[in-house]
This record gives sequence, structure tokens and C-alpha cells, in this order.
Amino acid sequence: MDLRQLRYFLEIVEQGSLTRASETLHVAQPALSFHLRNMEEHLGARLLFRGSTGVRPTEAGELLTRRARLILNEMARTEDEIRNLENDPSGQLRIGLPGTIGDIITLPLIQRLRQRYPRITLNIAEAMSGFVAQWLAEGRVDLAVLYTRPAQPGMVAEQLLEEELVLVFPPGAANRAEMPLAALADVALVLPSPEHGLRMTIDAVLQPLDIRPPIALEIDSYRSIKRLVAAGYGASILPRHAVAQEVGEGRLLARRISAPGLWRGAWLMHVSNRPVTRVQAVVSGVLKEVVGELLVSGAWAAARVPG
Repeated sequence: MDLRQLRYFLEIVEQGSLTRASETLHVAQPALSFHLRNMEEHLGARLLFRGSTGVRPTEAGELLTRRARLILNEMARTEDEIRNLENDPSGQLRIGLPGTIGDIITLPLIQRLRQRYPRITLNIAEAMSGFVAQWLAEGRVDLAVLYTRPAQPGMVAEQLLEEELVLVFPPGAANRAEMPLAALADVALVLPSPEHGLRMTIDAVLQPLDIRPPIALEIDSYRSIKRLVAAGYGASILPRHAVAQEVGEGRLLARRISAPGLWRGAWLMHVSNRPVTRVQAVVSGVLKEVVGELLVSGAWAAARVPG
């Protein structure tokens, strides 16, 4: 069967008469009868009861009527989406974000997409970078923003920015503007576990320098780390934007790390072995635009365009 036969059959059922269907379709009645007979032979089932007052569908005809409506409606919707693909893309896209990035970009990203592309539905999942990278590799998300570039092949990465990491102390600590990395050897730190993206970044910088600060506590929650530091359990190394509010309110102290400082990148990533859809390309473009505006406005504190 083809779409034309389905359209003819559905019109016959809706009109209840081959004669009336012939008139509305502008197709000769013998031609409609021919198509109907071919469909019944192909399916091996009678589709219509014929009587003096017209036709009505058999049980098989009722089933075909329901399915034909679904098929024809879906085809019409598909044709409409393709015709409007460039001007009005539609569909769902799944994106994975670390929680700290989600806190910054989720709201402006959704607002911008709603304004420009209301037919795009964004599904956002948040977790640590390691989990997000796994979701991306498994196809559970279509795009991801990660602080670490996965080592496995097949990942396409575009660096969005670099953000500054700072030393964080409780309010009573001596208020020096900067500290060298070497001074960390004597500072007890509250850090995420070794599997956390931030911890990986810190270890990758300190280990080659043979700097091994004592670890006071390990916990994979920025909120808990900040509370523990404020309570005097140790210092930490966190993104400046993640502590900006607490520093402004006097609940924490932040010190820069002496030049060249400590920075980490954020990358927009997708998997190379899956095609980039129009929706994915649109969302990627809007996300990069939003990140650029957050950098210019300073809303993404202590972040910069990668050099």
C-alpha cells in the first residue's frame, strides 16, 4: 500500500460512499474501486461492507481507518516540520550539565530558546562531569558541557571558556590577596573525591609540582564544602563564581592563586558518530551565545574567553 491508497480509503470511509468520495477526490469511481480491490487482495481481508445505502468498514477496515489517520497525520506533520526546518525548528534535545554550570546557564538558555524557538523542548539533566560524560557516550544526552575532556575517542569538543579557581577560607583567616601554589602544601583542604571533575583538575596541576596538601575531608557537594569551610574544617579550592555570594556576604574569604593562577576550561561536547540535527545545531549556537553574554556581563564571575 502507498499513501495515495490510504488517502483514497480514508475518504471513502468518511464519505460512506464511493460515489461521493469520487466527487471530492476528483478521481473516477472505477479507479477507486480498483484501488480498494487491490488493497483487499494485498491485505487478504475484506475492508468494506457494501450496501444499497453506501459502504461501512469491516473490523479490518476499522483498524485500517484508525491507523491510516495516524499515518497520514504524522506524514503531514513531518512534511510541515521539514518545510519549516530552517525558520522554525522543532523537537526535543537532551543536554547534560554539571550542577555549577546548570545554576548559571539553565535559566537564560531556556528563556532565549522560548523566545526564538518555542517549538524546541530542552531536557536538562545535571550531575558530576563524570556521569554527564558517561551519559553522552551512551547516547542518553545529545549535548554536554563538561569541565574535563573525556579521553575516549569520538568526542567532539569546543572550548567555551576558562574559569578561575580560588582558595577559599573561613571568615577569620588572615586576609591576604594572593597565595602561591606551593603554600598549599601546608593547608588542609576540603575537596571533592578523586572522581570529581574539579578534583581531577586540581590533582593534574598539583601532582607534577609535587605539592601534596593534607586532605581534611572529601565530599562531592559544593554546598557542603562551603559550609564545612565556613565552619572551620579546612580550606578549599573552588570556582570563584561558586563562592561569589558567600564572599560578598562575608561568610567566606577568597584568595587568588599567584600568577598564572589556576584555571579550568569548560567544553561543549557531542559524539561524532551521531548526526548533528538542526535542533542540536540551533541549541548549540544559542548556548554559545548565552555563555558569551554571561562572560561580557560578568555574570559568570572570574571567567574568560580561552586564549
